[in-house]
Amino acid sequence: MSHELSSVSKESNSSVTVVSMPSPETGVNTALKDIAFGSMAGMVGKIFEFPFDTVKVRLQSQPEMQPLRYHGPLDCLKQSLRQGGIRGMYHGISPPLVGAAAENSSLFFSYNVAQNLLRQSTTIYSSSESLPLNALIFCGAASGAFTSLILTPIELIKCKMQVQTMNPEFLNLKPPGPLALIRDIHRTYGLRGLWHGQMGTFLRETGGSAAWFGSYEYVSGALQRWRGTSSSSASDHMLAGAAAGVSYNFILFPADSVKSRIQTSAIGVPGEGTPSFYAVGRKMYMAGGIRALYRGCGITCLRSAPSSALIFLCYETMRKWFQ
Repeated sequence: MSHELSSVSKESNSSVTVVSMPSPETGVNTALKDIAFGSMAGMVGKIFEFPFDTVKVRLQSQPEMQPLRYHGPLDCLKQSLRQGGIRGMYHGISPPLVGAAAENSSLFFSYNVAQNLLRQSTTIYSSSESLPLNALIFCGAASGAFTSLILTPIELIKCKMQVQTMNPEFLNLKPPGPLALIRDIHRTYGLRGLWHGQMGTFLRETGGSAAWFGSYEYVSGALQRWRGTSSSSASDHMLAGAAAGVSYNFILFPADSVKSRIQTSAIGVPGEGTPSFYAVGRKMYMAGGIRALYRGCGITCLRSAPSSALIFLCYETMRKWFQ
C-alpha cells in the first residue's frame, strides 16, 4: 500500500550510505497514479453500494417527533422500490460518483503523501522499511481530515437529493437537480452553507480513515504472515478491504447520523442560522437514545464490506498493472 520515499544503497568499498531521492517527475507520476486509480476504484465501489446508501440516508433522516415512516432497512427498501423502482434507488447518483472519485483519490493520494512527509520529518523511521502500524493509522487519520474538506459539499447535495422522494411537495413535480440545490444553498447561507455538516464529516473521515487504512494494513500483514509470503493475493486484498470497510463505518457511525440529519434538513430563509452539530446530536439522543444514532448502521456495514473490498482490489490491481 505504502510507496517508498527513497532507496538506500551502500558502496562495496565505502561505509557511506547513499540516499537516492526520487526525481520530481517520479513523484508527480506516483501522485497522478494515486489520483487516477483511487478515482476509478471509488466509482466502482459507489455504483455497487449506492442503493444501500440511499436506504441508510432515508432511515437516518426520519424526524424524531413523528411516527417512523420506515420500520427498518428492509421496509425502507421495499417502500423505496415500490415508489420509484430501481431507478429511484439511484436518484442523485451523479454527485456521489463525483464524490467517490474525489474521496478515494484524495484518501489514497494524501495517505501516501502523509507517509512520505512522516519519513522526511523524522529520523525515527527508515526510508527503506515499511512504517509501523501506529504510524500508518496516523497517516490514515491525516488523509481523512484533509479529505473531509473536499467531501462535505458533495455529500450535502447527495443527501438532499436522496430524500427528495420523501417530500410530498415533489410527488408530482420534478425535484431540483444538483445545480439548483447549490444555487439555493448559496443564496440562503452563502458559500459557507456548502460546508454544513463539516464537523460530522471531519469526525467520520478522520476516525474512519484511521480505522480504514489501519484495518487494511493489519489484516493484509496478518494474511501475509499466515501464508508465509511478502505479497498479497487478490483474495487478501478483498478480505482486508472488507474488514476495513466495516471498521470505517462502525467506529464513528453516530457522527455520520448527525451529519445526515443536518444535511437533509430543509433549506431555510436568507439570514437564518443552522443548528450546531452538538445541538442536533443531543436532540437525536434525547428523542431516541443511542439507537437513534445507530439507525441504518446494520445495512451500512453490510454494504461497506463488499464495496470496500472492491475499492482496494481495483486500486491494488491497477497499481500492479501500471507499476
